[in-house]
Amino acid sequence: MADRGSDAPSKFVRVRGAREHNLKDVEVDIPRDALVVFSGVSGSGKSSLAFGTIYAEAQRRYFESVAPYARRLIDQVGVPEVDSIEGLPPAVALQQQRGSPGTRSSVGSVTTLSNLLRMLYSRAGSYPPRQPMLYAEDFSPNTPQGACPTCHGLGSIYDVTEASMVPDDSLSIRERAIAAWPPAWHGQNLRDILVTLGYDVDTPWRKLPKKDRDWILYTDEQPTVPVYAGFTPAETRAALRRKMEPSYQGTFTGARRYVLHTFATTQSPMMKKRVSRFMVGQVCPACHGKRLKPEALGVRFAGHDIGEISHLPISALADVLRPAAERRLAPSSDRATLSRRAARQDTARRVAAGGSAHQGAPDVRRTANLSEEKRIAAQRMAQDMLDRIRTLEGLGLGYLSLDRSAPTLSPGELQRLRLATQIRSNLFGVVYVLDEPTAGLHPADGEALRSALSHLKDAGNSLFVVEHDLETMRHADWIVDVGPEAGEQGGQVLYSGPPEGLRAVQASRTASYLFNAPPPRDRLPRPPAGWLRLEGVTRNNLHRVDVRFPLGVLTAVTGVSGSGKSSLVTQALVELVSAELGHDTPLPEDEDDGTQATPLGITAGRVAAGMEGLRRLVQVNQKPIGRTPRSNLATYTGLFDHVRKLFASTRAARSRRYDAGRFSFNVAKGRCDTCEGEGFVSVELLFMPSVYAPCPACHGARYNAQTLEITWRERNIAEVLGMTVEDALDFFADQSAIARPLALLRDIGLGYLRLGQPATELSGGEAQRIKLATELQRSQRGDTLYVLDEPTTGLHPADVDKLMAQLGGLVDAGNTVILVEHDMRVVAASDWVVDMGPGAGDQGGHVVASGTPQDVAASRDSRTAPYLRAAVAGHPASRAR
Repeated sequence: MADRGSDAPSKFVRVRGAREHNLKDVEVDIPRDALVVFSGVSGSGKSSLAFGTIYAEAQRRYFESVAPYARRLIDQVGVPEVDSIEGLPPAVALQQQRGSPGTRSSVGSVTTLSNLLRMLYSRAGSYPPRQPMLYAEDFSPNTPQGACPTCHGLGSIYDVTEASMVPDDSLSIRERAIAAWPPAWHGQNLRDILVTLGYDVDTPWRKLPKKDRDWILYTDEQPTVPVYAGFTPAETRAALRRKMEPSYQGTFTGARRYVLHTFATTQSPMMKKRVSRFMVGQVCPACHGKRLKPEALGVRFAGHDIGEISHLPISALADVLRPAAERRLAPSSDRATLSRRAARQDTARRVAAGGSAHQGAPDVRRTANLSEEKRIAAQRMAQDMLDRIRTLEGLGLGYLSLDRSAPTLSPGELQRLRLATQIRSNLFGVVYVLDEPTAGLHPADGEALRSALSHLKDAGNSLFVVEHDLETMRHADWIVDVGPEAGEQGGQVLYSGPPEGLRAVQASRTASYLFNAPPPRDRLPRPPAGWLRLEGVTRNNLHRVDVRFPLGVLTAVTGVSGSGKSSLVTQALVELVSAELGHDTPLPEDEDDGTQATPLGITAGRVAAGMEGLRRLVQVNQKPIGRTPRSNLATYTGLFDHVRKLFASTRAARSRRYDAGRFSFNVAKGRCDTCEGEGFVSVELLFMPSVYAPCPACHGARYNAQTLEITWRERNIAEVLGMTVEDALDFFADQSAIARPLALLRDIGLGYLRLGQPATELSGGEAQRIKLATELQRSQRGDTLYVLDEPTTGLHPADVDKLMAQLGGLVDAGNTVILVEHDMRVVAASDWVVDMGPGAGDQGGHVVASGTPQDVAASRDSRTAPYLRAAVAGHPASRAR
């Protein structure tokens, strides 16, 4: 450890006896007023030290000073497992958000720029004649008084069409032409009711009379009729004539009514997700997607209504605001005259609206036509907004618009938006704890981020950054390297000191990459087996783009943040190829719970060639593999089914007639009754953070005592769930159905995870690798297109190498892999590169360069090229200097 000098006690945060998660009684001194990077392989304990210990203790101390009642209203981290921390200033955490924000959240709301903009329109907007002044809330689509009454502030309306409900009109109703109807018995019931009502269910849908089709799909009538289950139409008619006793009385529901009613009322995310597939979103005809009521859209500033100005890129918004911010104020001698004129105008407006001229003196501060006051208000608010926008532009976010929905932002973009707010706060003496701030950033954007971090540090703050980015480590003042491996093999501080000192630490997995990065490629690029050509692609900032992707190789799509990479690959490419394959765009079961209706966007273009070599499309993203602790690695990969069958096959289980369901913690017969299979109970402490304690009945095992009596090779089911992937692989070495997925998880760098580790504890990178390992279990036919979105996010370079080995295996098996990527080592190791840009937003959306890594590195128009040249040459720095 580096020598701290005699002033260590006053300038260092001193951690003693940290035992959070896998930390092993860690003792470390970390300097304040410095950029400190916490490094180490994934799962080594970096976040446990930085967030779980240091930030958690800082928050706990702060809440000690907060009124007890207020503590109940704040989400508290909890008390960390640590003996003592000295010299700890107040801390602010900027973490990667897991899961998606609400659909009504936007760039404007995250940055609070929308609040200022609404105030600007309220106080300084140009109102139509005779229109009363509006409050700021009237300009918000998220309030009842501001939202468009037609779309309720969503900007889109959702309905169903005949084409969406009946995708194949060559089928008959009996052949389930009406795909929007429920499956199984309920759908059969509706078909039987139609037979009773006299409709033809055996003629192809397209040949039915239009009035019959319209009634079946769109009627709001709900007739109740006798149903003869299993009868043919002829038998049903005969039974009706004879007035036979029916099987039951059935009530009819039109397909449109069923879809809309189910979407609005069901509590089942699965059902809501299913019916949402038949709903077509279109721009609201009343507000044209601007989300506001007509009165709010009638107010203008600089010639724009608030909907138009919210749709501009932030950089363009700055151009609109700049004249107002720089405008000279009217002479003070004119102000009294302006105020009197405004008062008369306000009175006239109230009289015209049916009020009295003597209702009371007007509030000149809220009168819209006070030119002098509007000028003052506009200047002050525009200046404040410009200051905030300059910070956002400095972080490379000038391409975003205020109305950009937060769920469409990457975690890196969201974190930078929150970082911009902190930079503007001008705090002093604070510890900022950041979680991989370079995640999802192009190297050029990384430089802007490091500049912003330096600004925070120079303002008198400390920055504790959990990071895998090598360039950020090189710019750090101090490195705390945790390891040496992940999970139980980690949790130790291997080094704490200036970056150069890490070179001598042989146990560090970080040092070899930081100082002697292995070459990215030791082979020639693979030759393409064919080409997938897309023509006329239009989506977001892509406008009639033509692009080709080689088949049978690994392609990296690069470009600065906002250049159009994800629009091209994870949206347009996936949707167009899915349509060619004849099925819906793949929506992983974890991607959307269906509880929010959001515009899916429209992709134009076509696949011009290359589909003959593809039979399957797999999209692997970083969405969570589950939303509750009941979902875990073992259940998601399917290996737990085989484990439960093993336990059910034991002699003891058979003698007690225990089936495989007995060994599921989600089934009442096997789980602990006290905690219902959770393994812990929550203890509410009112003014203090809730304490999660092991269940007093099962002591965290999740199962009841009778279930735990059954063992396989002297281990019960709870002990198996507590094993790491590495341990379980040894334990189940001769059980191929279990060993195969475990070996894949180990090979992809997840050997440290526990089988029963809740999905809510997994990072986005871990979730993506679990999905990939699950996919790798399938037999490879060599005709699959794999699409991955920034798969190296959150990965240590050593873990990146493991991931690349697996992806290389997929390609060698004859598959095609296309990934959106910012890691230049990965890009340099790819077979083909498509670089988007040249800039972000309206300055992007074009294919700047494509070819081998060497070809793109030589491009003069590409912002990626300088960084790729260094990576291709094997330089340790990310950019040639």
